[in-house]
Amino acid sequence: MKTPICDFCRQYVESSPLRLHMPGHKGVSLLGIEPLDLTEIDGADSLYEAEGIIRESEQNAGQLFGAQTFYSTEGSSLSIRAMLHLVCLYARQQGKKPLVLAGRNAHKTFISAAALLDFSVRWLYPRGETSYLSCPVTPEDLEAQLSQGDKPTAVYLTTPDYLGNMVDVASLARVCHRHGVLLAVDNAHGAYLKFLRPSRHPMDLGADLCCDSAHKTLPAVTGSAYLHISKNAPALLGQQAKNALALFGSTSPSYLILQSLDAVNGYLADHYDQKLADFIGQVEALKRKLTRAGFCLCGQEPLKLTLQTKASGYTGDQLARLLERKGLVCEFCDQDFLVLMVTPETGTAGLARLEAALLALPQEVPIQTTAPVFAQCRQVLTPRQAVFSPCEEVPVAQSVGRILASPSVGCPPAVPIVLCGERIDAVAAEAFAYYGIDRCTVVVE
Repeated sequence: MKTPICDFCRQYVESSPLRLHMPGHKGVSLLGIEPLDLTEIDGADSLYEAEGIIRESEQNAGQLFGAQTFYSTEGSSLSIRAMLHLVCLYARQQGKKPLVLAGRNAHKTFISAAALLDFSVRWLYPRGETSYLSCPVTPEDLEAQLSQGDKPTAVYLTTPDYLGNMVDVASLARVCHRHGVLLAVDNAHGAYLKFLRPSRHPMDLGADLCCDSAHKTLPAVTGSAYLHISKNAPALLGQQAKNALALFGSTSPSYLILQSLDAVNGYLADHYDQKLADFIGQVEALKRKLTRAGFCLCGQEPLKLTLQTKASGYTGDQLARLLERKGLVCEFCDQDFLVLMVTPETGTAGLARLEAALLALPQEVPIQTTAPVFAQCRQVLTPRQAVFSPCEEVPVAQSVGRILASPSVGCPPAVPIVLCGERIDAVAAEAFAYYGIDRCTVVVE
């Protein structure tokens, strides 16, 4: 597969031009990457008005993913905002006010999009789930939700979630389409799912829109992401996708990130599916060994190892520190979980190193304390009203009864414990304390 963006940038460097354009480094190296860092010079195309090499590269990506595919150089955060703007446009084309039925474990970018775009949100809460990172939704749950109240414009789900849990996208898509509702998926952690055999990517399972973070699970640099529109989705979505991305995106997109996305196309086209299958076989073998050794794993995502660490006598934070002493750095940890992300680039040697480190740890007496009950606070302001209200920062101990103005989250995982516009109650304050959040921003009333 051709890599037109990479080819253009290399040829430009090789021509040794006098750079009388941005960026200011003029190709002189401080980090070593500067010569390839360009801007929208003649021939380099323009991301949001792509007609040349960027358009060709995006079409190559679209062939790989089986969708209308558009690049983001600002991660899935940009793609999520654009995706929700498209949902709002579609609602207004239908003469309706946009309403999104969203899984409660949505990334904080969803909340900021709700504030900026001022669409209404109805939340899907998990049943019997204590972790704020997960929101398992069944077709039966969704059918019940869509059969009552106002019909939403779209259902918005996060799958895989941060812990590696996955929902049945194909069945949920059928429910949505039976009700005439769009399905939008935050698939930031699942770009590689397209290359499983069979594919488990949302675009192949019936979603209308989704985002992928190429940098999370593919060999792309940070900030590389996609917005995918199904070929079966309403025409408006694909027609307006570039405008939606441009509305929120920088007018100076990174050509280093664009080259990374372009190069990944070539990587994926070169028997990546077989490389992935071989590596996942090794990961599955490691998971079986860890389970036999007494570790408790959760989630169905093939390239995540999520340990419920208290079953082994550790908090996730403690286990992460122990691994760091051996030079292994995890993706995420909290009181209850340790998340380890691997890809074929981890390699057989990397898996062996992880295996040795974990199996060397003794199994301790299980920790019996559990996470606090999932907070379901009362919404008194819309996200937009809350975000744009005068606010102040207060200690969590003094926050009960106040309205949250902006999410208090760490990144990762950037999933709000309380939503903007909700009145903080004692249960929520306990959750803040449990997850190490000691201050929050509240509305001045």
